[in-house]
Amino acid sequence: MKDLKQLLFKFKNSKNYNFEDFFISESNFFAYNLVLNWPNWGKNILNVYGEKFSGKTHLSDIFQNKFSANKIEAKNLDANFLEKFKTHQNLIIENFNENINEENMYSLINLVDRDNKFILINSVIRINQLNFRLKDLSSRLNNCIFAKINIPDDELIYAILVKNFSDKQVKINKKYIEYIIKNIDRSYEKIYEFIHKIDQTSLKRKKPIDLKTIKEVLKYNE
Repeated sequence: MKDLKQLLFKFKNSKNYNFEDFFISESNFFAYNLVLNWPNWGKNILNVYGEKFSGKTHLSDIFQNKFSANKIEAKNLDANFLEKFKTHQNLIIENFNENINEENMYSLINLVDRDNKFILINSVIRINQLNFRLKDLSSRLNNCIFAKINIPDDELIYAILVKNFSDKQVKINKKYIEYIIKNIDRSYEKIYEFIHKIDQTSLKRKKPIDLKTIKEVLKYNE
């Protein structure tokens, strides 16, 4: 596990989705490596999937900035956008789910294949496991590269905690962070809920975070 002071220095006052702020661990290395190895994906569509708050949007912002990609919410994919995309090479589709316009998505895939364009799709579950009415779309979505962001390991939880505590200017003893790692639910959403709750508790009580407070918030967060 990396030294606390090094992590605090690395993440100090970092609130944006910058390249340098993405902490790499075994949980997300495969997805991270694929995103940065564009255009050598082997296929034209990359689906990065994982639970909420797992870093999918951070990765897509890195891709957008590094490779000049357009970005759109899945629900906003319409015929007008398809026409605009013809002059670009890379596209990011955020929050892909079953509510997408299936005909427009199918047309987009045809455009990508025909003109050798690329799409990075973010979703909670694999896009080929979604239920679509248009069977041709379901078939085409099987022909993607899939990269899962797994549940956070100890190293990633440590980095998330330190970065967010630093951003909020919350001081916490290193041994308490290690206690949190051993006892917190290994869910990105639960980790961020914990960070928010303990920050609010500390502000309300106007005193440093101690082990008793941590245990209270962990129990509340179950």
